[in-house]
Amino acid sequence: MDLISLYYFSELAKELHMTHTAERLFISQQTLSNHIRRMEEELGVPLSISVPSSLSLTLAGELVLSFAQKVGRDYGRLQDALSDIEGQERGMLKMGASMVRLNACLPEILPDFTRRYPQVEIRVTDAISSRLEPLVLDGSLDFAIVLSGTENPQLHSSHLIHDQLYLCVSDRCLRRYYGDDAEALKEKAENGAFVQDFEKLPFCMMTNRMGQMLQNCFNEAGVIPHVFSKSSYSQLGMSICNRGLAACAASQMNLAGQLEQMSEDVSIFPLRGKQGLLSLPLSLIQMKDRVLPLYARFFLKLLIQYFFRVEQTPVIRLGKSGEEEMKTGA
Repeated sequence: MDLISLYYFSELAKELHMTHTAERLFISQQTLSNHIRRMEEELGVPLSISVPSSLSLTLAGELVLSFAQKVGRDYGRLQDALSDIEGQERGMLKMGASMVRLNACLPEILPDFTRRYPQVEIRVTDAISSRLEPLVLDGSLDFAIVLSGTENPQLHSSHLIHDQLYLCVSDRCLRRYYGDDAEALKEKAENGAFVQDFEKLPFCMMTNRMGQMLQNCFNEAGVIPHVFSKSSYSQLGMSICNRGLAACAASQMNLAGQLEQMSEDVSIFPLRGKQGLLSLPLSLIQMKDRVLPLYARFFLKLLIQYFFRVEQTPVIRLGKSGEEEMKTGA
């Protein structure tokens, strides 16, 4: 039983579908099947059984999977240690986060990282927090950015940021729906915006965790939002807001890298619910007993520096009205 067979078996166990796994590994289904069959012949026990449309692991298969995952982690640690001993500056770094967070942090980190480690391949996995934790546990990821950390005793969790949520709305949109009351509304919301004060506005709603928190604010206030659009992509909402068509919610991470692209007439207010200002607690998780190679530790250093800069970036502002912009331009 060799390392490649153990690897193929652990990959098969992730989705328990021979064809899909073979396609994902870029091998033939027959090759994958042969590896599994040889393992079963060597061990003298069946590792899986067929069920409708998929496979199911036997008790022996569960034990072999646990062994295969441990071997995979140990082999990864050995490679990391040898890389540092030999002074190698090549390898692979596997990181997981939501696409929104990957889009926000990687462009800021990669220039410095690739200058230092140009031969390190970076593989990213876009997934929600609940799906990322198992991937860190089985060694598919070196680390991941998740919501609210973890309680798993095998994982180490480091706080990164309380990612503050904000309400963004252009002066054009406010005046269209609130007329002469727009300026007073902006001043009232500067220290915290309640959605019920903006209930006349159309909103870009999201289907992710931030969207759930915004919807909860409406529910608490007993208000049904006027939905302009619904998407899991926060950048879409910010683009629509920038054009003066609707309001949107955005996080500190979203805004820190996008302020220069936002129209000067867009106001940005802290979003407030019944329990106070709203934020998303982000943490970095990794295996406790995993010693990362030097290049991975350098990447984490850059990542932590990035989140510190984001947290220190001021984003609250009152957008300039059309009249103010004309005066400034004059």
